[in-house]
Amino acid sequence: MFALAAAQPPAGLAQAQPGLWEISGVPGAAGPVRQCIADVALLARFEHRAKACTSRTIRENGSVSAIDYKCGAAGFGESEVTLLTPRSLRISTQGISDGLPFNYVLQARRAGDCAPSPRH
Repeated sequence: MFALAAAQPPAGLAQAQPGLWEISGVPGAAGPVRQCIADVALLARFEHRAKACTSRTIRENGSVSAIDYKCGAAGFGESEVTLLTPRSLRISTQGISDGLPFNYVLQARRAGDCAPSPRH
């Protein structure tokens, strides 16, 4: 599990809180993936979550935000994020990742707060 950095979320996602999120529908995963998410808006670029990307909100309509992003040679994508409740999101995403197309739908549910980092 790793944390994703914080930034200003699109207005439609401002109700969702950072924390430990359980994400279902991840391609190749046997079950739900749990991640500590510091910036809920980064769920919109889940395919490229470990890449340096630029993103912009291209449309917002109440609880639905459409986000377009580019990650240089790693690819690009567009996602539609629907805020079902402040603790539940549906993310429909598609694009190109490392030269190959992707298209899938994720369900994300906030499972709680992130565990504190161990101090050394």
